[in-house]
Amino acid sequence: MIRYVTETLAAAADPERAVRMQAYMRTEMPFYGVQKPGRVPILRHVLTNFPPEDRARYEDMVLALWSLPHREEKYLALSLAAGHRRYVVPESLPLYKRLIAGGAWWDLVDEVATHLVRHLVLNHAETTWPEIDTWIDDDDMWLRRSAIICQVGAKGGTDAGRLFDFCTRRATEHEFFLRKAIGWALREYAKTDPEAVAGFVATQPELSGLSRREALRNL
Repeated sequence: MIRYVTETLAAAADPERAVRMQAYMRTEMPFYGVQKPGRVPILRHVLTNFPPEDRARYEDMVLALWSLPHREEKYLALSLAAGHRRYVVPESLPLYKRLIAGGAWWDLVDEVATHLVRHLVLNHAETTWPEIDTWIDDDDMWLRRSAIICQVGAKGGTDAGRLFDFCTRRATEHEFFLRKAIGWALREYAKTDPEAVAGFVATQPELSGLSRREALRNL
């Protein structure tokens, strides 16, 4: 699997685009210069031809791709993790926490939070929320962000009480990525319950201007 992925990405590499992608992401991590449309057939091939026989093998495969040096290999690791939905179960939550902490940047963290973790809080709430509840106070900023945004896209399945509680507890954060996360999470939930979001924002004077503007953007 690793040989197929690395050889195929290398064959499709675009050095000039790689420089632009690296600059956009503000990272020193190298890129091949292969954008998402070019990665889709690679992912399809991996999902079809290298199926994990159990959850342990699934985790090994995700981490094997994740450990490679290029950004696109990490993107494929996350896509592979989401592509084998039968293994997106509470037992995989420690893996996802590791990916969040190791990713430590919005493009990687948000993919884990809004796809993998969201699936768990929606479908395995009783066994997943106790762990996510600890993230909102974690020293790792990216885990705090993940707790806030993990319900983005949940629509009617959103646990609004938790969402509002998490936003309240992090309302005084100075970090841009957390202020932005609060606004994003509230804005998305406003598509389902605009009155609840408007009412919440109105009662939270400690929310930053950024969080407030983002939350109310479409109201």
